[in-house]
Amino acid sequence: MPLATLKAFDIQNATVSLWVFKRASFKPLKFSARWVQTSEGLDNSLKQSIVTVLGGITETHDYSLLAQNNEASALTMGSNETNVNLITEKSQDETQGKKLTRLKDLENSTFYAIKLVANDSVIYAVKKTDDSWKTKNTRSIVTAFFADEELTLDETPGFNLSRYVDFFIVEDHVVIASKSSFESILSYKEAHKEDFLALQQEEEFSTAFTDMNPLIQHIGDNKIQLRRACAIKAKGHYKDAAFMASLRNNLAEFGFAIQFDAEGRIIPTPETCHDIIRALLDHRLISHTHRLYDVENAAVVN
Repeated sequence: MPLATLKAFDIQNATVSLWVFKRASFKPLKFSARWVQTSEGLDNSLKQSIVTVLGGITETHDYSLLAQNNEASALTMGSNETNVNLITEKSQDETQGKKLTRLKDLENSTFYAIKLVANDSVIYAVKKTDDSWKTKNTRSIVTAFFADEELTLDETPGFNLSRYVDFFIVEDHVVIASKSSFESILSYKEAHKEDFLALQQEEEFSTAFTDMNPLIQHIGDNKIQLRRACAIKAKGHYKDAAFMASLRNNLAEFGFAIQFDAEGRIIPTPETCHDIIRALLDHRLISHTHRLYDVENAAVVN
């Protein structure tokens, strides 16, 4: 179990290196990376933050397009299912040539990775940067600190290092505490856009509708709707004739305001797109009390 491996890792005795990453391109996804010298005090603070974050995770769930976690859980997936190799490969060696020596190399970083090494084992704790790393923000504010009953100007550049972690890389797994930040760092939205375009071009999908435009407009550029569209593609219920026939025959029972034409094609309208997405995801469920429920992620119970 990746969470058990993380919790068994000897964090307190690990050596720390801090790597900062900037996105070089979206297509293909590329990052530049440099490591920065850190003090012993900062290293200890980072270690303690990681220990605290891991202590708050008590359970894990499999990652999926629509899966969500709470403050006490994390999502897990195989590292080969994502692009985290772009992080680990860039931060292999703390050589002098990769060392960060200029302030501008810190500014506008996309995220940072805390690399911990202990007993020949390596883990990474990754966090998306906040606005303190952006040049335009640092130049538009005056920083001050309070000491000796006086507010004093602080002209030293500052960068916030969070006490939280968005995701961990451990062996061949990723443990995700913040799904939205994880997907943002690895540009999942861009991938979801491409996946939705591919779905529109699928003949089995396009011919299931009289007109796809209302559905395309409904999904638009919204990251949640794009995830749902990609989940529809992954599940492929629209390809299953028995599923589609059952949907047509049970519209009233499940409260769907969906219309079909004489050829069995869905007639999308702006008002019915929500129901169409729910139906194709198979996310409207009926309980033993005959109540209807909409769910965000339907996990099959074996």
